[in-house]
Amino acid sequence: MIRAEPSVKFAIIKEMSEKPNNKLNIEWLCEIAGVSRSGYYRWLSAESTRKERGIKDKKDFDLILKAYRHRGYDKGVRGINMHLLRGEKPVVMNVKKIRRLMRKFSLRCPIRQANPYRRMMKALRTNKVAKNIVDRNFAIYGPRAVLLTDITYIPYGDGKFVYLSVITDACTRQVLSYVYSTSLEVDFVLETVKKLIKNHGKTLNINEKTLFHSDQGSHYTSYALINLVNESGLRQSMSRRANCWDNAPQESFFGHMKDEVNFKGLSIQEIYAKIDDWMDYYNNERYVWDLEKLSPNEYYKWLTTGSYPISTVGGSSPKPPEFIAFVFQNDETDNTKGDNSPSSPIVLQNATDRSGRTPALPYPDSGYKHCYYAHFTAFYSKNIF
Repeated sequence: MIRAEPSVKFAIIKEMSEKPNNKLNIEWLCEIAGVSRSGYYRWLSAESTRKERGIKDKKDFDLILKAYRHRGYDKGVRGINMHLLRGEKPVVMNVKKIRRLMRKFSLRCPIRQANPYRRMMKALRTNKVAKNIVDRNFAIYGPRAVLLTDITYIPYGDGKFVYLSVITDACTRQVLSYVYSTSLEVDFVLETVKKLIKNHGKTLNINEKTLFHSDQGSHYTSYALINLVNESGLRQSMSRRANCWDNAPQESFFGHMKDEVNFKGLSIQEIYAKIDDWMDYYNNERYVWDLEKLSPNEYYKWLTTGSYPISTVGGSSPKPPEFIAFVFQNDETDNTKGDNSPSSPIVLQNATDRSGRTPALPYPDSGYKHCYYAHFTAFYSKNIF
């Protein structure tokens, strides 16, 4: 039995039957290939339809390839779908069709790989560790309420590195400030904060204490940064030690950047230029499926103005989501004990009946879920308290 797609078998049968020295009839060839004779004749009669579909597929694939190569950064199926909506003549193409054509013409999108580099050493750590106020509630408070920051490093030359400090908005995913440096001194992290205040200070919730969330790296526990954050009217929050999930969106941001930008073989000036170009592309033209198919800058504008930038055919434009407002019970934070377990000074204005806690998650009615939750609570109480 020949192992191949039926269309491949039909093509072989057609080629064999057209040879002048062929002594096998169609019935025998179909039996050898393991296909039905009626299926072969149906395939044969649809040859003109297949040619028309092939021409159309090639035309559509050219549009996909153009979107895939836009600005030199490879994209996945969803990224291509969102770029097709932004052309001079918007094209609506189903993600299943995009996936089929990419498979047909052997176009592969980049797949994120695990970060091969270990996280930077947490040297010179002080005991000034802020509480984990964010507690993984990254986007529920709206734009400019939670800012995430971290440092990554880009190798170049012979064992040298470019260090990149970035601050992003956890809700809109905008890059609000970034600074690169060839030194790991704390100065370039301080410069990132100063640049944030200079360019976006008016949009921050200074009076309501915008959260400034980071890991427990030596830069973020330094006295210089803590003083600058406090003077800027921000409130500091930190992930738990060795828990990358507490700052997951920022880790993901660096992962996407290193997947999409090829820094190999570049000089330091070329790396700087690549970073500048990708940051501009990320904020303005890298559309995100979970942000209503908008770029981070478009998403922020939509949230603040209510104007959806994509024209909708046969339907009304979506409305911006509602966010939870919060205030703090106590504006004083004890940073001397190094206790940064999830903090509870946040009071939800629309959930005051729960004594300042976030709304309870709905559990399914299935019994095993309730049983698991009860056992987990008992284990947690026994081992922690």
